[in-house]
Amino acid sequence: MRRKPIVAIDGPAASGKSTTARLVARRLGYIWVDTGAMYRALALKALWEGIGSENHERLKEMVGRTDVRLKERGGDLRVFLDGEDVTEAIRSPEVTHAVSWVCTFPFVRQAMVKLQREMACDGGVVMEGRDIGTVVVPDAEVKVFLDADVKERARRRWRELRERGVDVSLDEVEQDLTERDRKDTEREHAPLCRAPDALVVDTTSLSVEEQVDRIVGMVKVYMANRKKQIAKRKSQNLLKPCV
Repeated sequence: MRRKPIVAIDGPAASGKSTTARLVARRLGYIWVDTGAMYRALALKALWEGIGSENHERLKEMVGRTDVRLKERGGDLRVFLDGEDVTEAIRSPEVTHAVSWVCTFPFVRQAMVKLQREMACDGGVVMEGRDIGTVVVPDAEVKVFLDADVKERARRRWRELRERGVDVSLDEVEQDLTERDRKDTEREHAPLCRAPDALVVDTTSLSVEEQVDRIVGMVKVYMANRKKQIAKRKSQNLLKPCV
């Protein structure tokens, strides 16, 4: 039994996963793992090397020689690609478009899932992505599926892009998200879907603080129940007759 649980947060793009997961991890003192950033790093390198969706073998060779790391720096999660900090670079519209096809290849997902499982194995992590509770760590103790209306998600992503100086229309962002949802849910390998035992949290009208409170509350309930179970087993063992 892990000393601290794994918190798995899944959901579509712009549903609030990254911000919520980061704050939940900070509140609990856990490690935050943004799995989407790992795939984005691979997509960025594919763009740098001019690898397209039809270049399967080149992409496979690239993945085999690529090092992706997540490191905490000053309370923020930084993404390193072959030793270079690419935290900002992976958030460009070009990378967003490329990652939708990069992550569809089984060899890409196998490499990343292996690394993600190693990061989660000891517990005490808040891991967010598209297939955390269904594929990466299906034994996670706390599972959440964040969702929101696509128009609200588009507004969030549009504001985020505008703050970074990216000139794009709200309609374009909504169209991109709708297409991303279609690809994520229809892909053959590890499609986006809710784990049967995950709690759905609709974030459309929730503040970030309300989202964080709800998930932290779930973890506290889990920990309280586990303490009761451990205490019960101990008492049962004490009551066993000597033979």
